[in-house]
Amino acid sequence: ALQVRGGGPLDSYQAALDAKPILTKCCTSLTGFAAGDALAQLAIEKKGFDLKRFAKMCSFGFLIHGTTGHYFYNFLESIIPGPSPWWKVPLKTAIDQTLWAPVFMTMLFTYFGIFDGKPGTIWATMQRDMFTAVSGSWKTWIPAHTINFAFVPADMRILYINAIQIGFNCFLSILGSKE
Repeated sequence: ALQVRGGGPLDSYQAALDAKPILTKCCTSLTGFAAGDALAQLAIEKKGFDLKRFAKMCSFGFLIHGTTGHYFYNFLESIIPGPSPWWKVPLKTAIDQTLWAPVFMTMLFTYFGIFDGKPGTIWATMQRDMFTAVSGSWKTWIPAHTINFAFVPADMRILYINAIQIGFNCFLSILGSKE
């Protein structure tokens, strides 16, 4: 675990992670998805605020992203521990972006279709938007995960990911709200 001294926000976050890691990561993801959608709606699209869309993004962050991220990144760290030797960082990044990114996007599109009460549109949405979503993921997450897997302690990865995810969630929110 990351050792931070001084009683600041990272100490509090670390204490929450130590006490309840999954709940903490779910709340972290809820926050990242909430911030990304709010930013997309209010600062980028500027078409008013869609509360249902906001709830969809927040609930996906809390229910799906935090939990699956916890298990996926812990699994990845268990099979390829540490950042050294040097080849582990690009290997983890490649696994994340070739295996996890399509799985993650499938979960996202499925959740959105179910949340919106339109499960019959999930396949068509994935056919239409999957390449855009995954290629957008590559542009964001290949450089971000190179830093993540090289320098961020494993238990702090969801916090780091959600800091980056705020910007990426603007993209996902806009993509996920297309008709």
